[in-house]
Amino acid sequence: MEQRAGRNRWSLLVTMVQSALMSSSDLWDAETAERYDESSAFMFAPEVLDPAVRFLADTAGDGPALEFAIGTGRVAIPLAERGVSVAGIELSEPMVNQLRKKRADLPVVLGDMATSTMPGQFSLVYLVWNSIGNLRTQAEQVACFRNAARHLAPGGRFVIELWVPGIRRFPPGQPAVPFHVGRHHVGFDTYDMTTQQGTSHHYRRHSDGTVTYGASNFRYIWPAECDLMAQLAGMHLERRVADWNSNPFTNDSESHVSVWRKPVEHHGSSPTSASA
Repeated sequence: MEQRAGRNRWSLLVTMVQSALMSSSDLWDAETAERYDESSAFMFAPEVLDPAVRFLADTAGDGPALEFAIGTGRVAIPLAERGVSVAGIELSEPMVNQLRKKRADLPVVLGDMATSTMPGQFSLVYLVWNSIGNLRTQAEQVACFRNAARHLAPGGRFVIELWVPGIRRFPPGQPAVPFHVGRHHVGFDTYDMTTQQGTSHHYRRHSDGTVTYGASNFRYIWPAECDLMAQLAGMHLERRVADWNSNPFTNDSESHVSVWRKPVEHHGSSPTSASA
């Protein structure tokens, strides 16, 4: 989810446009992009955002970072403010336009995260807030892991924040499971167990008393399936925790933050290929 403001020749200020026509992802339109930060305000809360930015900054070290699905810059902007050189890839041009209003100097490629490329090598590629699920086929998700590995320098890391599918919370015959119940928002997920396809249903109550409905589609992935995708991309699991605060990942965890690493190339060895 991302967006574009000004156009120049290729430079740090340029958004490159790459084909996104083959992506299975839902495309965020201008209306959704304009209210995205407001509707997602709880994800901007310091207790939510600060641990994520700290974790990612520590993982990036002194190297640059690339965010897949950079959106309006919720994570990228505070990460850049910590001194990390951040670039992004984003499918939605309206989302990029919102990002540009806040920070115009972040380089962004407009395209899908499974195939689009950003010049350079990165010590960190990251994908937050369940966004890997926006790719709704297994093949695209595998391609996303391979694209992450393609952008990583040897020894670099790919980090994903992802929920654990809440399938075991379904009582027999229940068609949906709630993922958020609040004063201004109620959300339910519905699942197709045979295809790993799902839809998130959002009901929002606004200050004028009106209620709006929106839906987004996804393909859910288990942690072990993520590890296999990483293996196919030439990476190995280095660490898995339950959240950005590094709480232990257990059988009862409802989310995970996983770190996969691209092998370090030793002198005299053949480079590892992640694009097969």
